[in-house]
Amino acid sequence: MSKQDRDEAVEYVLRTIRENDVHFVRFWFTDILGNLKGFAVNVAELENALERGMGFDGSSIEGFARIDESDMVAMPDPSTFRVLPWRPKQNAVGRMFCDVLTPEGKPFEGDPRAVLKRNLERASKLGYTFYVGPELEYFYFKSSNSTEPLDVGGYFDQTPLDVSTDLRRETVLTLEEMGIPVEYSHHEVAPSQQEIDLRYTDALTMADTVMTYRLVVKEVALRHGAYASFMPKPVASINGSGMHVHMSLFQGSRNAFFDAQGPHHLSKIARCFIAGLMRHAEEITLVTNQWVNSYKRLIPGYEAPVYISWASINRSDLIRIPAYREGKEESVRIEYRAPDPACNPYLAFSVLLAAGLEGVEKEYDVPSPVTENIYEMTEEERDKRGIRSLPGSLWEAIQCAERSDVVRKALGEHVFNSFIQNKKIEWDNYRSQVTDYELKRYLPIL
Repeated sequence: MSKQDRDEAVEYVLRTIRENDVHFVRFWFTDILGNLKGFAVNVAELENALERGMGFDGSSIEGFARIDESDMVAMPDPSTFRVLPWRPKQNAVGRMFCDVLTPEGKPFEGDPRAVLKRNLERASKLGYTFYVGPELEYFYFKSSNSTEPLDVGGYFDQTPLDVSTDLRRETVLTLEEMGIPVEYSHHEVAPSQQEIDLRYTDALTMADTVMTYRLVVKEVALRHGAYASFMPKPVASINGSGMHVHMSLFQGSRNAFFDAQGPHHLSKIARCFIAGLMRHAEEITLVTNQWVNSYKRLIPGYEAPVYISWASINRSDLIRIPAYREGKEESVRIEYRAPDPACNPYLAFSVLLAAGLEGVEKEYDVPSPVTENIYEMTEEERDKRGIRSLPGSLWEAIQCAERSDVVRKALGEHVFNSFIQNKKIEWDNYRSQVTDYELKRYLPIL
């Protein structure tokens, strides 16, 4: 952002605050796991904070800092200012996303927003802008203590007096009041499972938007005595929740993924991008699917991808090419179907872009598309076709990521090492537990 653009954005923030009786502004940022963090700044301190940022203790934030480097500065991005609609109108509350800086004013290498900015700069130097459009699924439950659903609806169901419909409606209206455009919303396949799709935009804006979206969904649910969960697989016997990411590269106003003469209307750049995603899919899965529970979703039989393949239309593939509509060149895109909605969007978009750009820069050859249902193939047939699998557990994903130069480069040494360490601790904690399954299965017979 240029100095002139920032000055204009700051003036807009101060004017909006006066006009809307805003008394507090929340400074938001995320830790490496994508947990939303922040603190409230009194409006009387805001002008100074907009110029110099606000100091905070980074040692208390997961993965941010060691004790001897705990002083951090939250520098607000004035272009992200919004009034929070669910807070009181009198003495209202606003929010701004922040870049985390060192005391010397330099970008902190452990800040996920800085990680994404660095990867977007790599794309920019190649002449590209990275656009994404995620489809986030989630569940409504009656409380956070159980998985009792609010409804028994199915895909696209329109059920009279459906509480979930009202919650979705209010969520969409709240998002739009915050300037976040929504394409559409609907009931998903599983009981009480929902999807609200956000309109395509640049990756940094979208990462901020995903963080806001998740909070709005939860706030609206809580206001109505319900609980919204982005857990990837909360119920074993039904579909889990994904975050399919639609993505494309633009050169100015031109979609670099479109070629009228190319197969599936895909340009060579698009095919190389697909090849990059496929070659590095195992490595980036730890970031796009970062929890133990994420791998309970990535199993056959529940519409989640398991095998590394691509095709047009086919929904059993990891990468799908949505149908092209004549005259809609800007809509040609890639849909990557592995991520789940509990990922850190800044890091997930970073590794997706990094893997794709590896393919573009090194001109990887894309394998042939797979039009058959992969789940109906035998293991021998898949081997013959060279179809690999995504990691089957968090531990497998850790091992793949730890060996990856692409992931290390995309995240940077600080975040890479902290993230790997955090995931190893989680795996150790998980594998030391005695589960209900084990007690029911083994206690009566052993």
